[in-house]
Amino acid sequence: MIRAATLAFWSHWRRHPVQLLTLVLGIALATGLWSAVQAINAEARASYARAAAQLGADKFDRLSRSDGKPMSVAEYLTLRRAGWQVAAVLQGTLRVDGASVTLTGIDLVAAPDLPAIAEASADSRIAPLDALTAPGLLFANADLARALGDRPDLPPVIETALVPPRRILTDIGTAEAVLNSTGQISYLLVLPDQPMGRPPLTEIAPDLTQEAARGTQDITRLTDSFHLNLTAFGLLSFVVGLFIVHGTVGLSFEQRRPLIRTLRALGLPMRLLMRLILTELLLLALLGGVIGLALGYLVAAALLPDVAATLRGLYGAPAEGSVSLRPIWLVSGLGMAVAGTLLASAQTLWRLSRLPILAAPGKHRWSARPRAMRNQLLIGLAIVATGIVTFAVADGLIAGFALMAGCLLGAALALPPALAGLLVLGKQMARGPLAEWIVADMRTQLPGLSLALMALLLALAANIGVGTMVASFRLTFDGWLDQRLTSTYYVTARDDAQGTELANWLAPRSDAVLPIRSAEITTGTYPLFVYGIVDHDSYRRHWPLIAADADVWDRVMTGQAALINEQMARRDGLWPGSTVSLAPGWEMVVAGVYSDYGNPTGQAIVALDRLLAHFPDVPNTRFGVHLPADRAEQQAEALRAAFDLPPGAVIMQQGLKAQSRAIFEKTFLVTGALNVLTLGVAGFAILTSLLTLWSQRLPQLAPVWALGLTRSGLAWLELLRAVTLAAMTALLAVPLGLVLAWLLLSVINVAAFGWQLPMYLFPFDWVKLFALALLTAAIAAALPMLRLRRLPPAQLLKVFANEN
Repeated sequence: MIRAATLAFWSHWRRHPVQLLTLVLGIALATGLWSAVQAINAEARASYARAAAQLGADKFDRLSRSDGKPMSVAEYLTLRRAGWQVAAVLQGTLRVDGASVTLTGIDLVAAPDLPAIAEASADSRIAPLDALTAPGLLFANADLARALGDRPDLPPVIETALVPPRRILTDIGTAEAVLNSTGQISYLLVLPDQPMGRPPLTEIAPDLTQEAARGTQDITRLTDSFHLNLTAFGLLSFVVGLFIVHGTVGLSFEQRRPLIRTLRALGLPMRLLMRLILTELLLLALLGGVIGLALGYLVAAALLPDVAATLRGLYGAPAEGSVSLRPIWLVSGLGMAVAGTLLASAQTLWRLSRLPILAAPGKHRWSARPRAMRNQLLIGLAIVATGIVTFAVADGLIAGFALMAGCLLGAALALPPALAGLLVLGKQMARGPLAEWIVADMRTQLPGLSLALMALLLALAANIGVGTMVASFRLTFDGWLDQRLTSTYYVTARDDAQGTELANWLAPRSDAVLPIRSAEITTGTYPLFVYGIVDHDSYRRHWPLIAADADVWDRVMTGQAALINEQMARRDGLWPGSTVSLAPGWEMVVAGVYSDYGNPTGQAIVALDRLLAHFPDVPNTRFGVHLPADRAEQQAEALRAAFDLPPGAVIMQQGLKAQSRAIFEKTFLVTGALNVLTLGVAGFAILTSLLTLWSQRLPQLAPVWALGLTRSGLAWLELLRAVTLAAMTALLAVPLGLVLAWLLLSVINVAAFGWQLPMYLFPFDWVKLFALALLTAAIAAALPMLRLRRLPPAQLLKVFANEN
């Protein structure tokens, strides 16, 4: 019996190979987009972990000065002599090919073995003492090592895959020479196995504070929103893909209705029937899952380089641009494929398990009854209300995503009742029997198409929301760059001595030379960068303030008040009139708040003399130069020649703007690609739903054909029905997409990054998306339309002899 039943079930797929392909592709598409996102996230987090492992940051506490100043060698030696097992670390920034890379020097004598250096020693490329003796060695990955090899002013470079991108690892003595920071220490790593009886830190180094091991929390704190955003889009694509599976499974059981009835009548127990069906679904889920994993790998490999560029450029996270096969996303992909297939098939399986022996599954399909529609509308509104309440009582990024999920899911559930209401209005406006039949027929078929239309609604809303966010970001960011980057070009000296010479050389040759000097202060969890500026008209005229007191610039320039960025203002609740603590013993009144897009950290601006009063040793190596643009290139070349500056030491304003814009374009490239993929999957869902309804359409179409309407006319009406429902869905997607855009700009963005963006509307983009939705529906309806046009009249006549 089992063998015969299995062969009977498999015969259905032999007769309908396209349907089998549709089911497997549905599972593969859902799994592929989800696993692609998981592969990207897993690869990025693995890169963070590798970066932390190079310094032991994932397992060692840190010691640093509470005032944010560099530590001295004397303090380091004091701790060592007192028995503290610590290792000194010097960290700084180096310009390579116009981009910033992080140089980290560690006391290799005191520190434990580092993977990159241990690997180079193991394969005999270097002797252990080579990294400790002059001129020292630099360790970097392949791409950075090639760029550093062209710099004769740097020590030899060893290529290793164990150092993350845009990072250089070396001994602290070599780092001192490269960074020109002799005798300075950024922080100390507290090593394990500390001796008993060592004196407390408060006795031997009261100016130092100990921070618990942070691991990769600094990076993940900044990038969690980005990864959560990708996960949300992956989950959305997965849900849309499940609509395909749901429609195809429903179609297969509808077509196998006579077979199931016959097997049950021959004595096949319902329990055994359910086991056979579950086994079939599990095998197909595994097959589709494997194909989906391969598809996800290809999508991740295509998108990861842009994701890595975004994480490095926007967050400073050491992400790599290649994909590795990791068990976590392989297992999660197959698990999601199996779970999704069972979830999509649950309704069909439940109905099948409750049917009498001679009853047919297709006879119990739900219809557009007013009560059912009303209940579905109430459930959708309840989900929206739940999201709003969750956001009201909770806080942070998760609450923002809960609100967004509630709005999207609630709106999706409310879509069929809304369409049913519009069709009721359409029926009242219809003139003539054919028009009335078309509207009534659409309302009858609405339940069968509801899942596909929900998928289309979500895909269109995501496109509108993300598109509005990206376009608003682009407009705002372009204007912000024009306000912030007012200097004609920017120059960086090697050290303070050369900085003084540069300033003296530039002063008579330029309209203004503005020093860019800052101190990094670690207070609590978040780093704070305090910038000192001199009084110049470019700040007063162009600096983008979003909140300010009267006479804000006069108060700042005279040292009476400070400016802070929007991130710090929102995080700490500091607005004009508040008092901000910039460092221990240094408090100032906030006179204004300025926008600072793209910066995840806190920032403050004070008069330069106030900064130097508290931090006299801040470097004087960076300057913004003002002069007419037509003289900029010539003067920059003369400056490089006079001081033998590397190419990256002088950056033109337009080049810096172009680089900044490129980073943000890459930031949204991934979500844009996922939007397009989701819309394509939604179109495929419409196709499968139309195919599912195909076998049920003949009893409704045959009488109309018999009354004189041609098969060609019926085919065009079928196309019109699909396009009309898609048009109605697209119209309803516009307000939902705008709500999504507002949530992304004013809720998610504030919770994730600490700044809010203005929202701009782009109606022309809606028109293009509306046309794309109609085209998607037309393409999906093309196959059923062609089948109807080619349907033999005899098959339509059989309807009148059929029991249906």
